[in-house]
Amino acid sequence: MAAAIHRIKVVNDVSDLVPILRAVDTPVKLKLVQRLGEEWLTLDDVRREFGVEGVRALAFFEKLRLIDTRWVAREGKKQPEKSYHFYYSTINVSTTSPLVEISEVLAIATMAPKEYARLEQRIFDAAGPDGRFFSDIADELGMSPTRLKGLVKRSEKLEYRGHRIERFQANVDG
Repeated sequence: MAAAIHRIKVVNDVSDLVPILRAVDTPVKLKLVQRLGEEWLTLDDVRREFGVEGVRALAFFEKLRLIDTRWVAREGKKQPEKSYHFYYSTINVSTTSPLVEISEVLAIATMAPKEYARLEQRIFDAAGPDGRFFSDIADELGMSPTRLKGLVKRSEKLEYRGHRIERFQANVDG
């Protein structure tokens, strides 16, 4: 029997706290994180146990790069199925930040859904279908880098790739 691999997610950037906090902000997400930490689940398993909200959460975890995947053969199935497991067993928060930045990050993580949706849409529109450089969007929207990063990292529709903000395309079929 193979030994379990112990992987540590190190949070060095204060804006990385936003997705960590948002990964468990609903009872469904919390329970799904716990189940994915215990065993490998297929998309059908997630859909059956957690419904549409679970499938959306799985796509969000994929965006955050918090889940691992592998193909499994299931009895009665002709084709192997993709299965998911939580990638990290430990999270290590190791960051120092000015009070104004940590306050901004915590405000973004706890922002009301309607207020957040309005800001997310502004960024989504500014990024456009092909994505744009982070600094160009920050300048256009008059946002600090910390604020913009936090907002993007909370999003289920946007992602920060390199020095660009792009519209997120999930690989989880749902």
